Amino acid sequence: MNEHDPIIAVLLSEKVLGEAEARTLFERHKRTGESLLAIIKREVSLDDEQSMKVLAAAHHIEFVNLSAEMIDPMVAHLISQEVADRHGAIPIRKEGRELTVAMSSPLDFRARDEIELKTGYKVVPVAATAQAIHQAIHYHFNVANVTKQTIASMRLKGEVDENRPADKTDRIFGGDDPITKLVASVIRGGIDARASDIHIKPQESELCVRYRVDGLLRKAVSIPASAQREVVSHIKILADMDISERRIAQDGHITIRHEEKDYDLRVSSLPAVGGEKIVLRILDKNAGRWSLDRVITSPQDNRRVRDLAANPYGMVLLTGPTGSGKTTTLYSVLQLVNTPERNIVTVEDPVEYRLPAITQVQVKPVAGVTFASTLRSILRQDPDIILIGEIRDLETAEIAVSAALTGHLVFSTLHTNDAAGAVSRLVSLGIPPFLVASSLLGAVAQRLVRTVCPKCKQPHSPGEEEQRLIQQGAATGETPQLYHGAGCHACNQTGYRGRKSIYEILCVSPTIKRMIVDGASDTALKEQAVAEGMRTLRASAIDEIRSGATTMEEIMRVVDLKSA
Repeated sequence: MNEHDPIIAVLLSEKVLGEAEARTLFERHKRTGESLLAIIKREVSLDDEQSMKVLAAAHHIEFVNLSAEMIDPMVAHLISQEVADRHGAIPIRKEGRELTVAMSSPLDFRARDEIELKTGYKVVPVAATAQAIHQAIHYHFNVANVTKQTIASMRLKGEVDENRPADKTDRIFGGDDPITKLVASVIRGGIDARASDIHIKPQESELCVRYRVDGLLRKAVSIPASAQREVVSHIKILADMDISERRIAQDGHITIRHEEKDYDLRVSSLPAVGGEKIVLRILDKNAGRWSLDRVITSPQDNRRVRDLAANPYGMVLLTGPTGSGKTTTLYSVLQLVNTPERNIVTVEDPVEYRLPAITQVQVKPVAGVTFASTLRSILRQDPDIILIGEIRDLETAEIAVSAALTGHLVFSTLHTNDAAGAVSRLVSLGIPPFLVASSLLGAVAQRLVRTVCPKCKQPHSPGEEEQRLIQQGAATGETPQLYHGAGCHACNQTGYRGRKSIYEILCVSPTIKRMIVDGASDTALKEQAVAEGMRTLRASAIDEIRSGATTMEEIMRVVDLKSA
């Protein structure tokens, strides 16, 4: 056996094989002529690090136990995060015209060529595990570290001209200048954090970046005041907004692709004390998210919504506060009823997501395109199903009710606290009770609650108040196991990861129709609906606690348990 063979040396040093086993493998290699590497891959069980060490030894490439601290931050950013992620590679040091790059596939010559072309340096590959490289990329390209590098680069290169023209080839993520890298990092960081919105707010000494994750804002990074205008101007350029106009609010739009997924960013600027505030709404264009079974997970609620959507005509209203998921539920219902035989038209303010085979109209009040005026035009377009983004006034309500009574299926939203409140809201707008009773099929109240993080989920012993609530309506002697999140890296130490919807679905029965005509109160309508089988928001919330999906603290944040 040749103990000096680099592959054999690795196997012995890692104690993967004993000397006798290594000798047997080596003799088979000499006898058959088969590659020693091929024999090892087939017959020896190796972990990721051992496999990479063997591969490196076979091709006389250095293996490194990569850590984020051993990488020069300025060198790491010689390539973009997109290139690093795509090739599983990150530059670690620079010597003269040579760039040492840690790679999980060090024999990938196309990756080497691309890095050499982008950096202008000759690439010297070293091997590292895919996990170590992923961790190093995450560390060096996260928002906080990119911000530090950006400020350092700006100090070296001087201030950036905020009015410089944007290169169309690197409008989003491809540029090498510090501001482009910083903005790209903020956007990528928001997407990776599962944020629904990115808030960029001017303050006296800094620009504060916050992400709204699972409905709550959390601070991501602070950008020094010296870079505020450049960052805001760059975002406005990307969104095709007027960078010279800082006195009035503006809206814009950015389309990006990140990790093989497409996203729309709806950009809004607002003049404020200290500068312009920017909010970017992140809209995931993945159509799979509109599956009704994914949105409404409760079998009982799912069946009731499907029954409402199966009606040929009438009106279905979704109620709840801003940010409670009404639009997502409506879009999932539209996907359910979207068939080639139906003409579906929506009027929205704004159109948040593009739905295939559905005509969507954007409201523009400044140009005279209101909900009411658009609805009149829509009714001349021979629609079967109409979605109205929100009923805000009597004129819109009258047209919606009229459409529901003349053979159209109408979906819309209202801002009320519960399902029964939709009736009194329509009446208060000026719709006669008998028309409400004739047109309304049902009202659906909705809330979004955060779910316990699955990675740090732990059993939880309920307190006295919690015990009293979860026992209501439970079988005698039943003591469900409750859970809470201890806090971990996956949930940013919050104990929650992701959200789910809870519903209160009031179906308008013949009895409830008569009560609406007679002017019954919201409380009376709710009591009748409960008697007919409606599950209230309160009951839905308690069921989610019993199932271990969420916690009492989270439910109390979004649902009034005393009156719901």
